[in-house]
Amino acid sequence: MLIAGDIGGTKTLLALYDPKAGPRNPIAQAEFHSAEYKTLDDVVRAFIEQTDHPAEAACFDVAGPVIDGRARLTNLPWVLDEAEMQQALGLKRVTLLNDLKAVAYAVPHLLAEDVHVINQGHEDRHAPIAVIAPGTGLGEAFLIWDGGKYIACSSEGGHGDFGPADATQAALWRHVADRHGHVAYERVCSGSGLPNIYEFLRDSGHAPEPAALAATLSAAADRTPIIMQAALQHPPDPLCAAAVDVFVAILGAEAGNLALKVLATGGVYLGGGIPPRILPHLSGGRFMQAFVNKGRFADLLGKVPVKVITNQAALLGAALFGLDQMAAAG
Repeated sequence: MLIAGDIGGTKTLLALYDPKAGPRNPIAQAEFHSAEYKTLDDVVRAFIEQTDHPAEAACFDVAGPVIDGRARLTNLPWVLDEAEMQQALGLKRVTLLNDLKAVAYAVPHLLAEDVHVINQGHEDRHAPIAVIAPGTGLGEAFLIWDGGKYIACSSEGGHGDFGPADATQAALWRHVADRHGHVAYERVCSGSGLPNIYEFLRDSGHAPEPAALAATLSAAADRTPIIMQAALQHPPDPLCAAAVDVFVAILGAEAGNLALKVLATGGVYLGGGIPPRILPHLSGGRFMQAFVNKGRFADLLGKVPVKVITNQAALLGAALFGLDQMAAAG
């Protein structure tokens, strides 16, 4: 048996797999609030107690860089080590993957029902593929063809410098810089970044903030779902809708940047927890307008397929990677 896990700053999703059943048919699955546990070991032990099935290997995707089998999570105070976890959990193998590398690993295995098409475009066979995923943070990855299969490559591009595309975004940059110093794309294009956009628009007088909404946001541990819900309601809250519109434009611009950097004519995939929840805003034209706004390369980007991943791709990728390891080991 294999334990696969998607380890995020907000939640940890674990599942148990039998190699014979494959990566899409977990025997058991459970979700845990990451902040309620001191270590990932504690989460895994709780899961094992629930399932009451023995496992011999584990593969976890984590929100942060993995170097020499170690990872320090970007948005969670956990430090993970493959060898230490293997010994502590009594497993034959523990593998850590960057979470976006896991999503990328899953991309070649996605089915039509696993995605929502934003731009049909024209897919160049065996060309590079880009993945960008706004969740708690902003993850980026890409895939390259090695002559026989796609190789998933991790990245920390979400921490690159935010480049404003208009006067509103330039003022947003100043607003965030005054509070945080360095302004990475993650500061304005993630679950932790959307409230920064909302606060900027509120403080600059873009639209009035209803008292009830202000009270709800003030009491919330996570303001992002509230802002997204208010933006999608009928009629939408003007301030929240404007915040999501700015978010979508920034996401489109950075997705276009990533597509140019790796020449992703094989397609761009939007992962993470946010895109599936704001599909009406992503499909409304603002995203693609920002995506193709690259001067002389606008025509090239207009032909790039863009799809939103609507399934648990990180968990699927971790399961695929772990099962492939088990098969290779015999």
